[in-house]
This record gives sequence, structure tokens and C-alpha cells, in this order.
Amino acid sequence: MMSIKGRRKQLVTGVVSTLTAGLALGAFALGGTANGATETAKADRHAKPTIVLEHGAFADGSSWNGVIDDLRADGYPVVAAANPLRGPAADAAALRTVLDHVKGPKILVGHSYGGNVISEAATDDPEVKALVYVAAFLPAPGETALELTNKFPGSTLPDALDPVTYRQADGTTATDLYIRQDKFRRQFAADVPARQAARMAAEQRPIAQAALAEKATTAAWRTIPSWDIVTTQDLNIPASVQRFMADRAHAHITEVAASHSVAVSHPRLVADVIERAARTTVR
Repeated sequence: MMSIKGRRKQLVTGVVSTLTAGLALGAFALGGTANGATETAKADRHAKPTIVLEHGAFADGSSWNGVIDDLRADGYPVVAAANPLRGPAADAAALRTVLDHVKGPKILVGHSYGGNVISEAATDDPEVKALVYVAAFLPAPGETALELTNKFPGSTLPDALDPVTYRQADGTTATDLYIRQDKFRRQFAADVPARQAARMAAEQRPIAQAALAEKATTAAWRTIPSWDIVTTQDLNIPASVQRFMADRAHAHITEVAASHSVAVSHPRLVADVIERAARTTVR
């Protein structure tokens, strides 16, 4: 039979062993947590910014399909926002709801009239690190898309438009603008395959005529680094107009011999400019 002294020694030894094992397990757990937190912090530091794409008039989110594919292949999260095309102020408010929902650094990209929208939506948003304009408007406060289009000659858009007037809920009338389907490819997407351009013509979303005459109130490009893709074969916004706006904004300019639908015809080029903006401004 074991003596009292022997039993006491066995008990103490067991308690010490248990405590030692517990402390070792706790140390392992703490070490694992700390190491995991370090890895998470490293991942966060190297996370890519979200690319938020804003389409313009006579288009929809599908106009970014090729660009989205290239950006996602390169590891960038992407959101293609739906643009109501009702007016810069209202459309910017809609885009801001998207920006507020997407956390972390963002690169904001606008095509055509979408440039008006991102110029307003990004104002005073510290999470928007860069603006990328793709064959787009960069209005200064007080300017309109219509005014800028006509600043230099070259746009053939007015003769290609198909206006549709309708009655609003309050009894007043308003006008939406489409591009005539038989003129769509030449006007908007001359370097896009005919079958694809025909599909784009059928899917186009109209812009409110009033939106083109609404004055800009802010210009985010004055404080946020900007990149600009100038399309030299553009029949919507003449290249001379695009250069004027890009130069004024001190944007990093890339010129390409392309139609207004450059995101469709040259998606890799557009993605490359967006990624350059992201690498330059998000470290």
C-alpha cells in the first residue's frame, strides 16, 4: 500500500504535469493566434483595391465584360455599377451608395458620361485613390456634357440620336435619347465586330436629355490622381475635346486609335491603365 507521503508526491506531480501541459497548449494557441494575425495583417497590406466601373450613356454594365475578365484574372475585385443615366447629381448619389458599401481603397473608372458621374461621386472620398477616365468627360464646375462635346468640332452624335418623349408621373414631359440602331456601330462602336455591335445597339440604355445639359458642381480630378484614355477615332466625344479635358486635369494620358467603345474593342489596354493607376496610388 502506498504511503500518505507517496500519494501526496503523486498528486503534486500530476498537478504540475497538468499545469505544464496547459501552459504549453496555451502558449501554442497564443502563438498560433499571433502568427495568424500577422499573416492577416500582411495579406491586408498587400490586398488589391476594388475597381469600381461606371458605364456611360447608350451602354450598360456588360460594356465592361472584357475589362472585368482581365482585371479579375490579375487578382482585382471588381464592381460594375448600374448608372441610372438621369443626371450627374442623381447618378453620383446612386454611385456613392455603391462606394459606401465597398470597404477599403477603390479605383473609380468612368466611361463617357460616366466621367461626369465619377467626378462628382468621388469628391471628398478618401478611399477613392485614383480616377480613370475612358473616352470620358472631365467637367469643371459649371460645365455640361453638351457644352464640352461642342467645344471643338468633330462629334456626329446629334445626327445619330433617336429621341423618345414620354409623360412623367407629375404630368410633365421628358425626353430620353437613344442612338439609332442602324447608325449605332458607325457612331459608337466602329471597331467592334458587327454582330457584337448589333447586340450592343439592342441592349443600349437611354440617357435623359436633361442629363447632358446639367451643370457639374464638383471636380474630383482636382484633388485625386487621374488617368485618361483618349480615343482618337471617337465620333461621340472628339479626341480634341478629350485632350483638352485630360490636359487640364493633369491626367496621365494614353492615346489609342479606337472608337468610343474602347472598353469593348481594347479591354486589355483599358485594364492595363486601370492597374497602372492602382499600383501607383495603392501601396
